[in-house]
Amino acid sequence: MNRLRRTVLGLFAAPRLNMREDYPKVRRMQRRVAALRGRRHRAPEEQSLPGDGGRPIPVRVFRPREQRRDEVLLFFHGGGWVTGDIASYTPACATMADLTGCVVAAVDYRLAPEHPYPAGLEDCYRVTRQLLEGPRRAGIEDADRIVLVGDSAGGNLAAAVSLMLRERGHRGVDRQILLYPVTHWDHDPATSPFASVRRHGEGYRLTTTEVQDYFDLYVPDPDRRRDRFVAPLLATDLSGQPETLVITAELDLLCDEGEAYARALREAGNAVRVHRVEGALHGFIALPRFSRSLREAYAVIDTFLGEAPAAVGNPGLGAPG
Repeated sequence: MNRLRRTVLGLFAAPRLNMREDYPKVRRMQRRVAALRGRRHRAPEEQSLPGDGGRPIPVRVFRPREQRRDEVLLFFHGGGWVTGDIASYTPACATMADLTGCVVAAVDYRLAPEHPYPAGLEDCYRVTRQLLEGPRRAGIEDADRIVLVGDSAGGNLAAAVSLMLRERGHRGVDRQILLYPVTHWDHDPATSPFASVRRHGEGYRLTTTEVQDYFDLYVPDPDRRRDRFVAPLLATDLSGQPETLVITAELDLLCDEGEAYARALREAGNAVRVHRVEGALHGFIALPRFSRSLREAYAVIDTFLGEAPAAVGNPGLGAPG
């Protein structure tokens, strides 16, 4: 990449923060920005499902301007398990509904550090199970049409929920879409097995320091970070997983681990497609609708959702595309 392009892309980098101290400020800023952008969108439907002890788990349902599909996208937002919520992701979810023609149900799972691992994961798991097994919850009538979707930490949660459903002997979803997911625990440039951590871990939208801060807050015990539900790439058995679309961003430090997870799923006998968005930064799913990266990703998602199940696994994984 030439120096000019790096300089221009660097302008889109998030300000460097001490996430372990500044996460409350980031949450407030995200909500203010989303509130300004969200005024252009239709009001979503507010629902809730019971969590542990009867505590409600909020679910926000977004309906497309033109519904073209029966699938319901059950969405887990990103934000390092620490920031982000269904309010700050309202613009992105409204865009997702309109560009896919699907209903989107976004889960407001508990965040760290107030609720460290596995609290947020258990919320996502409970909602998924209830929608798969309970009729007409949160406006979802056909459990066979549920597709798990998550970006970044949300992609990690979607992958972990699918693993958890199989391991606990419950019905799973047929498809999942993982957008630049976190699949490994080690993002130290000195020890990470992934070149993208060293190549893109500074100067762009997400840095290695921020990811490590997120892990410190989400999983305070370093020994638990190797748990398969924290680092799905370390799972010893990846069989029986949903048909999967993995979308990565070229200039994202998570690029290599996302594609490694796609390969591991494929090697375990699952149907997988992977697509790398060239020139894209981490978090591009939240960009405005005219963004090239966003439009390219949704074109791939549209194809994935429109294909017959037997055709999804045909493309090879030797080169993303």
